[in-house]
Amino acid sequence: MKLTPTTALIIIDQQKGLDNPKLGPRNNPDAETVMLKLLGAWRAAQWPIIHVRHRSPEPDSVFWPEQQGFEFKPDFLPQGDEPIVEKNVPCALLKTNLEQILDQKNIRKIVLIGASTNNSIEATARNLSSLGFRVCIVEDACFTFAKKDYFGTARAAADVHAMSLANLRDEYAEITHSTQLLMEFAC
Repeated sequence: MKLTPTTALIIIDQQKGLDNPKLGPRNNPDAETVMLKLLGAWRAAQWPIIHVRHRSPEPDSVFWPEQQGFEFKPDFLPQGDEPIVEKNVPCALLKTNLEQILDQKNIRKIVLIGASTNNSIEATARNLSSLGFRVCIVEDACFTFAKKDYFGTARAAADVHAMSLANLRDEYAEITHSTQLLMEFAC
């Protein structure tokens, strides 16, 4: 995807709860570093940035608002007029004002980063694409956690991540690496 000044960077669920050990092992240990490079590039270019935060109604969730896991990680705090969209389901479009924000800013291209790949990233990408948005997912700026598949076989986080990206590739989103996007800012 060719980036333009109206390409929005959407950062999903970069909250303290993601560091809770109860979520299990994850992949892409450098994902936050990569996300911050992309965030820095978007801020320097003064392109649109949207932060998505999960607000769980479940008290045992790492994203329940009555505990620290709900808070943004310090490096990911929104700045200036960067909008915050709060969701209570995996998809950042459902029951939120995200589509309205995108329409008001005349945004049709989206770069998605954050967590988790097989949950909020995948749900949001599918729905954005179905609404006609062009979606790009930065594979090294997303991560997920190990989980069992439908048949009970334990799958490593890297495998869950790879399968989720495979599910999305071409039909719902372009999958890219951060170096490709960052090169566009260097030109």
